[in-house]
Amino acid sequence: MKKIAYIEDWNAWNENFHFFQKIKVRFSETDMFGHLNNTVPFAYFEEARIEFFDHVGLMQEWSKEESEEIIVVADLQCDFLQQVYFGETLKVYVKPHQVGNSSVDLHYKVLNEKEEICLTGRGTIVQISKKTGRSMPLSNEWKKKLQNLTEFSPSC
Repeated sequence: MKKIAYIEDWNAWNENFHFFQKIKVRFSETDMFGHLNNTVPFAYFEEARIEFFDHVGLMQEWSKEESEEIIVVADLQCDFLQQVYFGETLKVYVKPHQVGNSSVDLHYKVLNEKEEICLTGRGTIVQISKKTGRSMPLSNEWKKKLQNLTEFSPSC
């Protein structure tokens, strides 16, 4: 496998990806050669990330009208390992890699229909105040929940 800065050991990194979102590559997401456009994986990561946070209950907390907190993307990157084409159904996996005081570093793994890794990614999500725009600490309950996600069962 290609050397990727945020992956020290491929075997260890590949473990504990349990949550995934299936996504079918649409025609509008490809270029004139039928390849996935290089901007599209970020939208796939977003969809999987939101579904993941919904699955663990955080999205419901952040989307309450009275909630003081929201999340923002602080950084995001993608590594392209194999070509992806129109019509393929992908599994976009997401897992928390590191939980900070107000942030979560998420890692992404995208498998094609042959169960081959075609994309990897990572990004930091930060919880901020709606009013001030400054970071706000995650509750101890949510930190613990995010750190113990290996107990969650696979999803479709």
